[in-house]
Amino acid sequence: MPMTKLQRDCVIAGGGPAGMVLGCLLARAGLEVTVIEKHPDFFRDFRGDTVHPSTLTLLGELGLREQFLALPVSRFSTLDAVIEGERLTLVDFGVLRGPDDFLVLAPQWDFLDFLAREAKAFPGFDLRMHTEATSLMQSDDGAVVGLRARSAEGELQIRARLTVAADGRASVLRAAAGLTPVESGVPIDVLWFSLPQPADPPPPTLGHLSSAGMVLTIDRGETYQSGLIIKKGEFRELQQAGLEEFRARLIQAAPVLDEVVQTLTDWKQVKLLTVQINRLHRWHRPGFIAIGDAAHAMSPMFGVGVNYAIQDAVALANAITAQLTQGTVPEQTLAAVQARRERPVKLMQRIQGRGHRVIARSTTGRRVVPAPAAKLLRLFSPVLRRLTARVIGVGLLPEHVRTPSAARPGASPGPIPGPGRGSGEPGRVSTS
Repeated sequence: MPMTKLQRDCVIAGGGPAGMVLGCLLARAGLEVTVIEKHPDFFRDFRGDTVHPSTLTLLGELGLREQFLALPVSRFSTLDAVIEGERLTLVDFGVLRGPDDFLVLAPQWDFLDFLAREAKAFPGFDLRMHTEATSLMQSDDGAVVGLRARSAEGELQIRARLTVAADGRASVLRAAAGLTPVESGVPIDVLWFSLPQPADPPPPTLGHLSSAGMVLTIDRGETYQSGLIIKKGEFRELQQAGLEEFRARLIQAAPVLDEVVQTLTDWKQVKLLTVQINRLHRWHRPGFIAIGDAAHAMSPMFGVGVNYAIQDAVALANAITAQLTQGTVPEQTLAAVQARRERPVKLMQRIQGRGHRVIARSTTGRRVVPAPAAKLLRLFSPVLRRLTARVIGVGLLPEHVRTPSAARPGASPGPIPGPGRGSGEPGRVSTS
């Protein structure tokens, strides 16, 4: 097979939210950047669909907010949960400063297609789909000077002043760099599946949580992206018990699904998400850094993983753009990016870990929220809504775009048709 050799300012492995945002920011500043993505397209279900207010703010700073919101996305001003049979509003984004005072649900493939369209308008942006990173290239002194990749057209060598691993929690480049994440114990996993909405659906509700279990019902228009919280490693046991028992468990935890669970007829419809919380002690080496899930896998709790990955990308772009323009990026700059971003990551992972312990009660038949605590929850709900709006919607250390714009992209094309979208109207949705 032929060997293709390229020279870039930066090469990024992984065309997820972190990789695409970073590539767009660097190309926007006039740099030459290649993003490689191992899949032939972005269409992979059961990915994070939430675009938080902090990400909307970043899109606004890039002049892309209105174009993104013109897609047929769904907007929600509040997040509710049905806890022990009682509906509670736990988050009210309306308390945030406008205009970014709501949450957006958009299939991740639509979001990535949108970012790719916008980034391709910059002459320095190069996106190579169906191209998989295989190893790192290193100089004699051990510094990373690029990567090797494989595509249908042949082998590829990309030399770059900086190589970025944004290739997820199973990162090939992270392992090639000799970096190993430290795992935090997580007592739960999630089974993901799709269900049609009932003929007379209740108000949008992301979470039904009780001693009978926890079921997620993420509103996707005519369908739910649904999930069942299970004990870590329990999936095989559930399969052995059979689909009928599985459907009965769903109905017990979320009675609203009674009329639609019969659409689950094969275990192939159910996907296991092994929930992880981990973090690298060190994210970088000379000429190399990991960001997003490659540096710190987040739990799906609060749906913040995508947004934290994007915040990493913005912080990195802010720190390295001027240095890449002038030459190489000193490792101390990469260390400073890690120091900045791991502070909010550590705190959010700690919050997620505590939340897991509460949710795990639903897998044991115990009441998740004891009656006295439920009374306090109702009493302090107005205060809680304001606090959670800021912690979840804005984040613990929100980033802002500080990179220059050296080129102006052309007019943005119209939205791409795609399945599974909502109505685009503001509304209420509930979560755990």
